[in-house]
This record gives sequence, C-alpha cells and structure tokens, in this order.
Amino acid sequence: MDSEVYISFLKKKLLCFRDDRNWSQFHKPKDLAMAVSIEANELLERFLWKSEEEISAELQDPEKRQKIVEELADVFITAINFANATDIDISSAVSEKIEKNAAKYPVEKASGTAKKYDEL
Repeated sequence: MDSEVYISFLKKKLLCFRDDRNWSQFHKPKDLAMAVSIEANELLERFLWKSEEEISAELQDPEKRQKIVEELADVFITAINFANATDIDISSAVSEKIEKNAAKYPVEKASGTAKKYDEL
C-alpha cells in the first residue's frame, strides 16, 4: 500500500480527522514536536531490555507485531500532524535531507561503517 498512497492524501486525511474533533487548538508546533518524541519513545519502549532474539520473536508474533505497527503509525501520524501545523512539505524535506546526508556520508567513506560524518 505504500506504493499506492501519497503523503498528500495522508496529510489531508489527518487534517479531516483533526478538524472533525475540533483538535486544531491542540495542534501547536511545540506540542506536536514534543508528541513526536513521546510517540517515538513509546515505540522504543517495545524493544527495551530485549535481546535481538526476543525482538525477532515479537516481530513474528501477530499480536505483538501489531502493537509495534501501531506505535510506528503513531510516530508517523504525529510527524505528519507537525508538518501540517508548520506547513512543511514532507517529500521536499526528506529529499533535501537525503541529498545533504549523501554529501556528508559519501559511499566511498561511509560504506560499512557507523562512524559519524566528522569521523570519516
């Protein structure tokens, strides 16, 4: 479905969801930025103190996998809500950031290493 749904569709769908509930009063950049972090940490919590084997098993378990899927969805929903509140074009922002990262992490220096760009 990723290949079939445009970001603009999701942005509009979330605006309608927000507006139907009169939540625009709560969708302020500061609050949404904090909410992105909170939602990301809820996703992270699903992996806390677990070995790679335990994580792999959870990803294979339909119920546990669904909880992970929902946490990831919350991260994206909140990030899209932030983009809506700040009038950020997500596709442009991501494309531009990929270009910047490509310059900071050239393949010939960064391939196979987790070093930060200033250590390459």
